[in-house]
Amino acid sequence: MTTLLARQSERVVQRSVAELAAEAMHREIALTPKPGLVDRANNGAHRDMNVALFIASIAAIAPWFSLFFKAGRETASLEGPQTLRALRPLGLACEQAMFAATGGVNTHKGGIFSLGLLCAAAGRLTQRNEPLTQRGLCEETRAMCRGIVEQELKKSGVAKTKGEQLFQTLGFTGARGEAASGFITVRAYGLPLLEKSLRQGASEREALLRMLLGLMAENPDTNLISRGGVRGLNYVRRYARRVLKIKNLNSETLENALTRMDAELILRNLSPGGSADLLAVGWLLSQFPRE
Repeated sequence: MTTLLARQSERVVQRSVAELAAEAMHREIALTPKPGLVDRANNGAHRDMNVALFIASIAAIAPWFSLFFKAGRETASLEGPQTLRALRPLGLACEQAMFAATGGVNTHKGGIFSLGLLCAAAGRLTQRNEPLTQRGLCEETRAMCRGIVEQELKKSGVAKTKGEQLFQTLGFTGARGEAASGFITVRAYGLPLLEKSLRQGASEREALLRMLLGLMAENPDTNLISRGGVRGLNYVRRYARRVLKIKNLNSETLENALTRMDAELILRNLSPGGSADLLAVGWLLSQFPRE
């Protein structure tokens, strides 16, 4: 009976974590206004994406999150990088499901990577009867990604992916570096703004918008570099910092500032997609206690 209850409990946790990961994607796409990004107001700096496409993408991706959790649980006794190796076939298959749903458009490749890792981290912790906390999930992700930058970005030869090109030419580590750090940008700049805003009585929508600004202000977003170079990245970072420093920044002034920022980023064809992925990570982590 005890074993049966334990298995039932694990299945509940598996479903809950997977559902939260999918919900994080839904929260990200619904949040409006997001400068340069697809939201309910417009398609941002994207000509091949819209809200409907994102919803279809999420529907295709969501069933895979429980499989990431299961893989983490089944490899919990192994070293972290071995779990990462076990996740690779699942990640590639999930990406193919996304591409099939979107007609080949990359809507969530970064989200699959980051949220899939967190689901696997939850599986590892659950199998070891350790609590699911923000710190635990991030540390477990860091352990799984140990050496990923050195192995995948610092290798010699011709760069085959955009991430490899940006590392070789400019030294930016992108999503791999963020995961290998245990999502340090989210923990240091995103979540503190979210938590502070909620403590001060802001709605969840306003708190998420502030968190997005905090992420844009600090994240070395390779999506921005791909579109506008380091100059484009620095433009968005400076703009986000200016908005956060507006005196008496209430809900109305925040929305107006973000709407203006949206127009400026669209004009410059800039889309902070990496920060959008980290927004989803931040929301997911916020559903768990800090320690």
